Amino acid sequence: MNNSNQLYERYSRQIALKTFGEAGQQKLLQSRILMIGAGGLGCAALQYLAAAGIGHIGIMDYDTVSLNNLHRQVLYGVNNIGSPKAVTAAAVLLQANPGICITAINDKLTVTNALEIIQQYDIVIDGTDNFAARYLVNDACFLLNKPLVYGAVSKFEGQVAVFNVLLPDGNFSTNYRDLFPQPPAAGEVANCAETGVLGILPGIIGTMQAAEVIKLISGIGTPLINRLVSYNALNNQLFEMQLAPRSDTNLLIPENEAAFLAMDYDWLCGNTGDTIEIDTTQFDALRKNQSVAIIDVRELNEMPVVDEFIHLQLPLGNIEEQFQDTEHDTIVVFCQSGKRSLLAARMLADKFADSKKIFSLAGGILKWKQENNLKK
Repeated sequence: MNNSNQLYERYSRQIALKTFGEAGQQKLLQSRILMIGAGGLGCAALQYLAAAGIGHIGIMDYDTVSLNNLHRQVLYGVNNIGSPKAVTAAAVLLQANPGICITAINDKLTVTNALEIIQQYDIVIDGTDNFAARYLVNDACFLLNKPLVYGAVSKFEGQVAVFNVLLPDGNFSTNYRDLFPQPPAAGEVANCAETGVLGILPGIIGTMQAAEVIKLISGIGTPLINRLVSYNALNNQLFEMQLAPRSDTNLLIPENEAAFLAMDYDWLCGNTGDTIEIDTTQFDALRKNQSVAIIDVRELNEMPVVDEFIHLQLPLGNIEEQFQDTEHDTIVVFCQSGKRSLLAARMLADKFADSKKIFSLAGGILKWKQENNLKK
């Protein structure tokens, strides 16, 4: 281990642990982990992994900070609203521990970039918030033989497990599809935007994920391999479930890179609906048409302010109840990055069935403003 007194002092309380010691700390400093999702789970896990001395941390997220994130995503403050989460999280963590390397990946994980990005890391942490991303991450890790630390939260409950670990007998442990072979039907399981989540819960589950990463790297303790722990914040109880590989799991996962690249995880998880994303050029054409309703589904005080065109402001949580439009043939929704507007578009498509055309602005208002500024 590096003999620097400052380095030793920083990690001295970990090094003092007899089962961990300098050898364990050295393993952390030499490791590379990828955090996919810098939301509630990611904010908690990243703080402790950076503080523990993980040598290289990748943070992948394509979303931006919103006001309704702040009750649980504790790396961010009101001054960060509108900023990219990956970039902001990296900056905050480097202030806390400038002795490690952090790479911010301000992009969406897709079949076209997943294998190349995940290949560069030793362990992947799943901090995503939708089924399409979870199945994509799981299948990519399976193909690349990368351990995956899974976490999920909803309302007052959370789950943690460790997937796809090479066992002493040469076989791999269970993966996400052994737990959930197929995605639930579209709309069958609500997300946190719809059902809510207690702010402290992602902090608890995220730090549990961080603990699993440290155990995997250092070799201490017993990681949650072939086990899933469920935590209930209302009664502070833990429930452990034993997991076993399913005989049909391998048939559900793409068999090679070519098959993976051909997968449509949004379609698999029922995320396509009847909505279509449009780019900024298409958006500009549509918004000049008086028969088109433009709706901002961000929270009312989110930045940046949009004063370039006439539009309605209806936050995502209110849009289904409050928007009763019968005049317009076409509805276009936008948010900060395009993520929430897709959900809003699906909700409106269900509400108006086949009577209206529903579109979502890809990349959100941030991309629209950026491209329009470049055109000027």
